[in-house]
Amino acid sequence: MEIKATDVAKLRQMTGAGMMDCKSALLEANGDFDKAKDIIREKGKLVAAKRADRETTEGAVIAKVSADNKKAILTCLGCETDFVAKNAEFQKLANSIADAALAVFPADLAALKAVKIGEQTIEEAVTQQTGKSGEKHVVATYSKLEAPYIVEYIHTNGKLATIVGFNKVISREVGREIAMQITAMNPVSVSRSECPKEVIEKELEIYRIQIREEGKPEGMVEQIATGKLNKFFKESTLEEQTFVKEGKITVAAYLKTVDPEVKVTGFFRYSLND
Repeated sequence: MEIKATDVAKLRQMTGAGMMDCKSALLEANGDFDKAKDIIREKGKLVAAKRADRETTEGAVIAKVSADNKKAILTCLGCETDFVAKNAEFQKLANSIADAALAVFPADLAALKAVKIGEQTIEEAVTQQTGKSGEKHVVATYSKLEAPYIVEYIHTNGKLATIVGFNKVISREVGREIAMQITAMNPVSVSRSECPKEVIEKELEIYRIQIREEGKPEGMVEQIATGKLNKFFKESTLEEQTFVKEGKITVAAYLKTVDPEVKVTGFFRYSLND
């Protein structure tokens, strides 16, 4: 049968698939648009299944904050190559996912994938894009944050971003400085009291092994390990880290110079290269 160019264009507008894919689907479906859409969808699933074991080390990490600065999300649409990551369609999809995440504010990643953008769920849209590009696509992360005031920072390469919340409104400039600190120094928590117990136990176990291998007396192992843990807290918890911009004071001390009452309530950081 003859497939009109107007029909191909119509299906392309409905699905976002390439012109040749749309024409082939319409031919296979004998001009039935619903069947053609299913064919395109199944093709995307097939490609996705074939690429399932591939690494997605490229992509777009996006941070967005609500107009009142009280809600924020962090998402990443991953792919296999930088070439695809820079593609306009890929970037459009990545931003659509982030916009939907901020608007709906779903509970978790699974819930985000079920959110609709247009006629499709995000999961379906990602699968379709996989079929179009021939590369594995995946929503690699989703985090959400609520606080009295939130600031975001996206690194210039688009592969690393941070959202950070504060207990009160501060200047955006100060907020970005803290977001950049988190982006650069990758702290494990806001403070030592909030450091996950499993992280602490893992560090202590490593220190104990190192100390024993150095031949130190067994009676000194815990004392030395505790000293090493204190050093870990100073290097790896946000409040105790040296404030990079100043180089002489901690982040907590810097924030006190801004406002004695201001504190970081939480943060999320994601990097495609970690």
